[in-house]
Amino acid sequence: MESEKLKVFDESGKYVGVATREEVHKKGYWHETFHFWLVSREEGVEYIYFQLRSKQKKDYPNLLDITAAGHILATETVEDGIREVKEEIGIDVIMGDLMPLGVIPYTNVHQELIDRELAHVFLLVRKYDMEDFILQPEEVSGMAKVRLDDMIELWKGKTEKVEADGFKMASNGERAEWKETVKKGHFVQHEDHFYMETFAAIKMKLEEESR
Repeated sequence: MESEKLKVFDESGKYVGVATREEVHKKGYWHETFHFWLVSREEGVEYIYFQLRSKQKKDYPNLLDITAAGHILATETVEDGIREVKEEIGIDVIMGDLMPLGVIPYTNVHQELIDRELAHVFLLVRKYDMEDFILQPEEVSGMAKVRLDDMIELWKGKTEKVEADGFKMASNGERAEWKETVKKGHFVQHEDHFYMETFAAIKMKLEEESR
């Protein structure tokens, strides 16, 4: 995986070449990623879905993260990134179902990893039962949904905790129901502006769709 080739960009978003994934994260080069967010509407309430990163992950194990996401390889188009959805959480979606929310640049520094992403962000509004998700064990160990408005309040600092509802995979391979009160520290620490911009873009798109 570290030898995968990624396109590299400068701070203005101009393409400047290709580097390995290892080099990209070591030197902090800007590169492209695909972010998929799933939102459901249930009895007038909007919920946003998060994956629980596997404890086997090198970076950010056991933290809640984007519904599904991944790097766009040098040989791929942005649309090819949709493969991550099926691979990580096991649901079938097509690009025609997704609503583009634009490109959100952000930086995340974690120990020796310098992650500078040009995130191509997409939204799907559809209700799934937790049983619908088939997880890639080495990547994902659970799923949870949180009220979208609660997430916005959490990142605005208007509340310190929110309720997450979903499942975790037990050591015997069975699904275990999971309900927990979580705080910001339970989520991958992407830059605050990234979460705020993403949630705002999702909220705006949902309002447009409901008119």
